Amino acid sequence: MHSQRIISFLPSATEMICALGADDRLVGVTHECDYPPDVRAKPVVVHASLPVETMSSREIDVAISAQLAGGGSVYTVDENLLRDLAPDLIVSQDLCQVCAPSGDEITRALAALPKTPHVLALTPHSLDDVFDNLRELGDVIGCSDQANALIAAGRERIARIRAATADLKRPCVFCMEWTDPIYCSGHWVPEMTEIAGGVDPIGRRGADSVRIAWEDVVAAAPEVLVVSPCGFALDQSLAKAEELFDRAGWEDLPAVRNGRAYAVDANSYFARPGPRLVEGVELLAHLIHPERCEWRGAADAFMPVPQPVA
Repeated sequence: MHSQRIISFLPSATEMICALGADDRLVGVTHECDYPPDVRAKPVVVHASLPVETMSSREIDVAISAQLAGGGSVYTVDENLLRDLAPDLIVSQDLCQVCAPSGDEITRALAALPKTPHVLALTPHSLDDVFDNLRELGDVIGCSDQANALIAAGRERIARIRAATADLKRPCVFCMEWTDPIYCSGHWVPEMTEIAGGVDPIGRRGADSVRIAWEDVVAAAPEVLVVSPCGFALDQSLAKAEELFDRAGWEDLPAVRNGRAYAVDANSYFARPGPRLVEGVELLAHLIHPERCEWRGAADAFMPVPQPVA
């Protein structure tokens, strides 16, 4: 018997479930689940415990660090609603305490249920891992054929981008996952950059994103700069990019001098390890090699970072 009542504890899982055609069995989501748009009408089981919408990047980083250091969580689970929804499958993660409930929060939530559901924890570090997660989820919910079709289509699109950029010069790219303090990219994003025809000497392929010194960015002299703060859409990424204007050497970065600093919709194409990472590879290829790779996706996927007014 395949799962009939599914709760997603992370937005990427919500996207996977819907892409597999099982959205009718999705009975609960998180406050961050917004794609596809119809999921916003689903009951919200997971909420943020910090008012990040009103905080600066620095304030968010300090508050989250303090919360986690004190043994707290940045999420709260509505245990009463969870009990009422009576899931037989919860899709969670064990990758990042900032991305979604994990570990102790899930254990506490399960303790509140009269019947323990199956828990599928996703822990991707690469594009292959994301495809493996999609296949595993498809198997659990009885959508294996749909999962295999999605994976095959995604791999084919990635292969096309790799072939299109294989013979091109690889510019230095820096994908920034947070603006204050500065975080480099990690996990699957450096791999996406490589497929798209660039090289990110600061990114940590397959490993956690970490804080780095701004001087490291200046020393790397990126020719393409992608501002992709985790958890934010394009308009928010643009606002966060403005925090960089006062940094020493900002205007001297080759990417800034040549108008190749971009803010992107991080939530849709980079931060969430789901099906749309394939579009993220295509977007990166366009930003790095616009002469070779066309962008046919959403108009609000990226925007050049405007220069500060003198």
